[in-house]
Amino acid sequence: IKEMFGKYVDPQVVEGLLARNSVSDSGERRVMTVFFSDIEGFTSFGESMTPGALVRLLNQYLTSVTEPIRASHGIIDKYVGDAVMAFWGPPFVQGGNPAVLACHAALMQQERVAALQKDLPDIMGIKIGLPVIRVRMGLTTGEVTVGSIGPEDARSYTVIGDTVNLASRLEGANKLYKTRIIIDDQTQSMAKDEIETRELDLLRVVGKQNAERVYELLGRKGDISEALIQLRNQFEMALALYRRQNWEEALAGFNYCLEIDPNDGPSQVFVERIANFKVNPPNKDWDGTWLSSSK
Repeated sequence: IKEMFGKYVDPQVVEGLLARNSVSDSGERRVMTVFFSDIEGFTSFGESMTPGALVRLLNQYLTSVTEPIRASHGIIDKYVGDAVMAFWGPPFVQGGNPAVLACHAALMQQERVAALQKDLPDIMGIKIGLPVIRVRMGLTTGEVTVGSIGPEDARSYTVIGDTVNLASRLEGANKLYKTRIIIDDQTQSMAKDEIETRELDLLRVVGKQNAERVYELLGRKGDISEALIQLRNQFEMALALYRRQNWEEALAGFNYCLEIDPNDGPSQVFVERIANFKVNPPNKDWDGTWLSSSK
């Protein structure tokens, strides 16, 4: 058993499953919260860095974001370059709320990334031409298949299913909305008493038949500024007008959001959408769903 589980990335898998005698080759259906993250534009970093500097940066980054995941009882599923996949749920989360733990870990990771940005001159040994690290994250909660998957000499204790695929798609959807953390409706519902969010859209991602109500994760409960609260409330009112195809009133609402924060990505996106819809209106039975064309 130790030889088998010694191949896993996360030591909590070894400790947790051995302690509970839960080692099994058969898959199980469990409700988990799944997390994906990726550094925006990371592939271009290598063009301006030496291999040594790139490796130092990547190792420091992965250390910074791994600690909050493990501290909150999350399991690192895999690293793929700068991308990270993790999950929260039984048997590793005992009596806690996996959605809350995952959301808090994501917020802590963003704080660690901000601290890492300040330390880049020391890490890389340069002061000019430093990269700007922006990390996109997606979180979903739902039923997954979990188990030990792979050939005998390279097993991986992992999760698979639509919930996993959606988390990956939501991580990528941050490109569309110019946001950093997007969560699905189930995660928001389970964690809403402990987090601050704003509803972003009804989004149908590639590979899904139904639209998902998605939210931007803003912060811990009671831990966001008054300006951000005002922006969130105004945005959600404008979003309701947008769905009713009240273009002028919705446009005024999103423009007011941009007065509060000229760099607010979602407001910029909806201003552009409305300009297009005024020329090419959707069908009368349109319910506000936006179809994502990219993965």
